[in-house]
Amino acid sequence: MFTEEDEAALRIEERLHKLGVSLPEPGGSLGAYLPALVWDGYLYTSGQLPLVEGELAWRGKVGAEVGVEDAKSAARACAVNALALAKDVLGDLDRIKRVVKITGYVQSALGFSSQPEVLNGASEFLQAALGDDGRGVRSAVGVAELPLNAPVEIEFVFAV
Repeated sequence: MFTEEDEAALRIEERLHKLGVSLPEPGGSLGAYLPALVWDGYLYTSGQLPLVEGELAWRGKVGAEVGVEDAKSAARACAVNALALAKDVLGDLDRIKRVVKITGYVQSALGFSSQPEVLNGASEFLQAALGDDGRGVRSAVGVAELPLNAPVEIEFVFAV
């Protein structure tokens, strides 16, 4: 068993291994934009979709075709993909100093208002992977439609 000091000293990739997470190959952009950009001490990602093995793993509106637990899993997949992109851009995940901001868009059925609960899937994963530095500020926004009929799309800002 690890003490709190041991946990704090673990590298991010060691934490991911303990969580049973293997990072996928990062996907490219779906249009005329960069998937990620390092600028002035920050890594900004474009919106990450819940792709698993290169395929959109969930489709539809949360609160209708997609339940909250599946939507939380989709948000977690977005965060995994963001870390894969960060590793590709930075070369080493331990260059991440902390999560600064998460902005999540949840394709919501009429009357659905649990967007923050959905985004907890990403936030809780990042806290497990980065420890206290995985906790940043966040916005959770309900939207009518998302690209490819994805239930969630999330942008990340990391201090590096």
